[in-house]
Amino acid sequence: MKADIHPEYHTITVNLTDGTSYQTRSTWGSEGDTLNLDIDPRTHPAWTGGQQNLVDRGGRVSRFKNKFGNLGI
Repeated sequence: MKADIHPEYHTITVNLTDGTSYQTRSTWGSEGDTLNLDIDPRTHPAWTGGQQNLVDRGGRVSRFKNKFGNLGI
């Protein structure tokens, strides 16, 4: 393995959107920096199972449903 090619690995603090925080090791920033998240697993619909809204621009969703609607998916 080549010497001196890896970035510095240090401790940072991560702040979640609900105000909680935790410390972890990362290559982001520098020692003691704070990373403030805008989206995290506690609020994002991908992790919480929230409702998803389809925006039909130009009839794309309608055309897809018409084309593949008979597959029963």
